[in-house]
Amino acid sequence: MEWTQSKILVLILLVLMVFSVIGAVSATCNVMVFTDPSGDDPNGAAAASMSFANNMFESTFVMSKTGHYAVLSGGEGNGSVRNNAIVKALAAMQHDASPSVAAAVANQFSGIRLIVGGPYIGAAIGGSFNAYVISVDDAGTITVTPYSGGVVTLPQGSKGAIIHLRNSEGNPLYGTADTVRRETAINIGKMIRDGYSATYIVGKALEEVAVDSGEKYGGGAVNLVSCVSTQDMFVPAALDSKGFPMDEDYSKTCPTCGWAAGFPDAENYVTCPIDGSKLQTNSATDVLIKAITVTKNDVSVSVYGGDKMGVTPITVEIVKASVAKYGYNASKIAGSLNKGINNGLLVGVDYVEPGDLNVKEDSRAVGVYFTPLGEGRTSPPWNLPINSLILAILGTLQTAIGFVLIVLVLFRSQLIKSFRR
Repeated sequence: MEWTQSKILVLILLVLMVFSVIGAVSATCNVMVFTDPSGDDPNGAAAASMSFANNMFESTFVMSKTGHYAVLSGGEGNGSVRNNAIVKALAAMQHDASPSVAAAVANQFSGIRLIVGGPYIGAAIGGSFNAYVISVDDAGTITVTPYSGGVVTLPQGSKGAIIHLRNSEGNPLYGTADTVRRETAINIGKMIRDGYSATYIVGKALEEVAVDSGEKYGGGAVNLVSCVSTQDMFVPAALDSKGFPMDEDYSKTCPTCGWAAGFPDAENYVTCPIDGSKLQTNSATDVLIKAITVTKNDVSVSVYGGDKMGVTPITVEIVKASVAKYGYNASKIAGSLNKGINNGLLVGVDYVEPGDLNVKEDSRAVGVYFTPLGEGRTSPPWNLPINSLILAILGTLQTAIGFVLIVLVLFRSQLIKSFRR
């Protein structure tokens, strides 16, 4: 999305409304990786955020799809202070500022951190941070340099990364951040040297941080070249709660037909209920990598309105299976999704029509816009092929018949005597 002045003002209002009802929000782990400085590799630049803290909503990173850059944020203090820093950084980028100038905005706010960058502009970190900047030259030499505070830049055209990590108060693994930050930075450098994609490296970095430092709740990730995001797959389902733990299993999928179920519901299945195949268990970070990694024949699926756990990954699998079988046909995709709703795979959303889908075959993208069900319903009411007036008449007749039966029971002896006479 291109952040014009009007859109930035809307962003301010929306985020301020959110932060007025929730507690502190802080991403304690931010990662930005560049493996292809040319920008030709569709998976050559990626970024991610997560934390032990509550409220890891997707505002932890704001991505511009036209500018191919992201603003990652975090730090101490309440959400409104951090939001002011984000908005100022976005305004600076809108006026063609460099990443270092935009990241330097964080120095105006106590305890706030910003990482700004993209595949065509390089990256920078500013504000209050403990970070490593990793660079890998053409000969494969890895340089890992620690920094703390101020503004540090990863120049445009560099293969490298920036990783920030601190421990949150209350984290049982508090005190591990310094060691894990250094070890993860070294491993990121090795993976860049060895030719792995940025989307893969980001996922593996999150996995290492989650397991070894406890800063493990999503959050999520973005592909900065192809502009694909994990959206709400790992963010908290409710205010003042933690996101999905990135060191746990996220879903089970059928390798044959694409059927999928998210945890905890996936615990009830060992084989696929459709074709009996043994289900494959997917870790959260593997799901994250798959969600932001683009392949030649892959389809990018965006899901909106489905806030129940598991809705997004299951929708992605259903849409991909439908596209593989029927092509980019909105009616077929809608039919496949509605079948998933009827089968109980998709919970808490209403049936979709072709008009609820945004299908773009040229860019291999499908957007699905669900309507959440109200009143605590998990599935929509049956769509019976009977007019509601007919049902009302049948109900009236049933009531009348019931009344007649009651009369027969109450006066059966008198009626029998009358019949005999």
